[in-house]
Amino acid sequence: MTKKSIKEGRKGIGLGATSAVAWGVDTVIIGVIIASTPFKEAVMLAPIIAAFMHDFFSSIWISLLMIIKGEFLNVLKLYKTKSGAILVLGALSGGPLAMSFYFLGIQYAGVTYAASIASIFPGIGAVLAFFFLKEKMNRRTWSGVVLSIIGVIVLAYVPTKFDTESTFFIGILFALGAAIFWGLEGVIGAWGMRGKDVVPLYAINIRQMTSALSYAIILVPLLHGYPLVFEAATSDIVWLIVIAGFLGTANYSLYYSSINLIGAARGQSLNNTYVFWAILTEIVFIGTRVNFQFVIGAIIVLIGSILVSGNIKK
Repeated sequence: MTKKSIKEGRKGIGLGATSAVAWGVDTVIIGVIIASTPFKEAVMLAPIIAAFMHDFFSSIWISLLMIIKGEFLNVLKLYKTKSGAILVLGALSGGPLAMSFYFLGIQYAGVTYAASIASIFPGIGAVLAFFFLKEKMNRRTWSGVVLSIIGVIVLAYVPTKFDTESTFFIGILFALGAAIFWGLEGVIGAWGMRGKDVVPLYAINIRQMTSALSYAIILVPLLHGYPLVFEAATSDIVWLIVIAGFLGTANYSLYYSSINLIGAARGQSLNNTYVFWAILTEIVFIGTRVNFQFVIGAIIVLIGSILVSGNIKK
């Protein structure tokens, strides 16, 4: 392996790990947004409208960056290519489809179980990348993927009364659907970035614009959500949404750059450690107490991440 390849491998691992920090902080901010006026007054509609506004502002941030760099026209031209079409599919998978399934899972099964089930997406992505992208996965990497998922479930799980009603199992199926679509997004994104004219920032620009447009044209009108959008846009909370959109842009830019350098399986597993950073952010800034479950889960996640990173020279 050349020194350049080793350097790129280390860079990919660093970018994947940093993307998890950005998404973890972003997750906490989104939670604060949804719990604030006017979102807290529209319990069922709030998550999807917040997700739309998040991706809308994120698309503005990344588009502004591309305009400043003088490369926005290259992004638009990419839409006409095969790679662009593939990236659009990835955006639809990871944006409206995964998020809608995820929130339906929360609605029917509750936050605890939906979050725990959806967190298996790196494992699904690893399997898909192994079969469809022919990414090489040794025992150490597979062990890291499994440990990362177990660690995230330990961190996210809070014992609740197990409800055996049919809606609970429907919710579990929805959450599993979210995991499948998020796993697909990473694999499709890696596939789309194999095109010679594609760079990660172009892919992110397409991802965020496609997701925002899908919400704007299909989901939000379908749910009659524009009154809430306009109410939120004229409230003080809009500035927090703008910040969240910036963090979302940072996360996806780092995440896509990571999977471009080290593959979908490793990039997804490193990004999945965001749960650790989200809980740590809550501990530091909101005052959530540290418990034994957090310590154990955090250790498992970190060990899993180290194993996923693997020996770069190999």
